Amino acid sequence: MKVADLMETDVQVVQEDLTVAEAVVILAEGHIRGLPVVNRRNRMVGVLSTSDVLEAAAECSDAEERNALFERTIVAEVMTSRPKTISPNANVKEAAKQMLELEVHRLFVEQGGELVGVISQSDIVRAVATARI
Repeated sequence: MKVADLMETDVQVVQEDLTVAEAVVILAEGHIRGLPVVNRRNRMVGVLSTSDVLEAAAECSDAEERNALFERTIVAEVMTSRPKTISPNANVKEAAKQMLELEVHRLFVEQGGELVGVISQSDIVRAVATARI
């Protein structure tokens, strides 16, 4: 089975120049743990995960600093650069192996430099549980 068979193609993205507060709203409303970050040319430049936000907030020494983090810091400053990607033609087993080795919960699917989807550990578990693989 190929990544393209399981990946989610309706991928919500966040612009790199949004504030952390705006991005957190998108994460929360979509019940999403990670969002691909795109630049003005719509090219993926990173990923913003709930872990990135929590780590940044943990470094704040007080409420005022935390408020500044959310209201005045842009996504590009706290995102993880160089997101892990995979081809839609890759085998699902390879995707699972990469997720384990890289200790990530999702891989973004790119074809020809364009974001075409995302595959997560949950997608693979769901496929196994429903006997699709």
